[in-house]
Amino acid sequence: MNDSFVAAPRGHWRDYLEVSKPRVVALMMFTASVGMLLATTVGVPWTVLLFGLSGIAMVAASAAAINHLVDQRIDAMMARTRRRPLPRGVLQSRDVLVYAIAMGTIGTLLLVRFTNATCAALTLASSFGYAVVYTMYLKHATPHNIVIGGAAGAAPPLLGWVAVTGHVDWGALALFLIVFAWTPPHFWALAIHRRDDYAQAGVPMLPVTHGVRHTTLEILVYALILFAIALVPTFIGMSGPLYFVVAVLAGGRFVWYAWRLCKGELRLAMPMFRYSITYLALIFGALLIDHYR
Repeated sequence: MNDSFVAAPRGHWRDYLEVSKPRVVALMMFTASVGMLLATTVGVPWTVLLFGLSGIAMVAASAAAINHLVDQRIDAMMARTRRRPLPRGVLQSRDVLVYAIAMGTIGTLLLVRFTNATCAALTLASSFGYAVVYTMYLKHATPHNIVIGGAAGAAPPLLGWVAVTGHVDWGALALFLIVFAWTPPHFWALAIHRRDDYAQAGVPMLPVTHGVRHTTLEILVYALILFAIALVPTFIGMSGPLYFVVAVLAGGRFVWYAWRLCKGELRLAMPMFRYSITYLALIFGALLIDHYR
């Protein structure tokens, strides 16, 4: 065969995995799977669990790849992101675009076939919210970008619930609101630590536009809101005393971090960011245990 007709390989599979933001997608899949399992007491059909989660993950990976594609210029200017595949040149824009379209298409087809039209439509809306509304507009338009755009990141547990039931109810909304309130303090803690990077790239994150002091105050406000919202599952009958205790203790720790940041202990910004992930795992894990014990 003439070598001129053989397409040169474009990037390694690890590079495509990286533009999918695997850590973010893994956290989303965890919350989506909990949403599925909380939606029923009789067990989730294996086809919904396997192909529903796969579909949600693939659509999320598609949105993440578009985020990499759109942000490649500012990624090249930031220490945290300059080693991503597009700034390094190991993937080209066309490669990532084709990958994003393929993942989004296959993921949507899986959702339509193995879950329901409502889940597929909400997943696509969430993907559009992150890849287009947040990445292309909000991220550069307002320092509260993560508050408004956080709705897309808060969707996975709701999507998991709807994949099983076919409709949105109070339980699904409670899970959505927990992640929605969790998102701003989670990302603003990281933004405080990386504020020089964001300033250099011209991204109007809250610590850059309003200063660290204002950001820590907002983190504290959202931490208190999160503490209250995390108790809602108990009050609507979704969970019992085990979850309530975990929510109070884990939420109290989260508020403690926010309070210390607000008092000027900025060295706790990254510990708070890391703890916020642990917090979410504790909350959703406790919900699951309480539901099935």
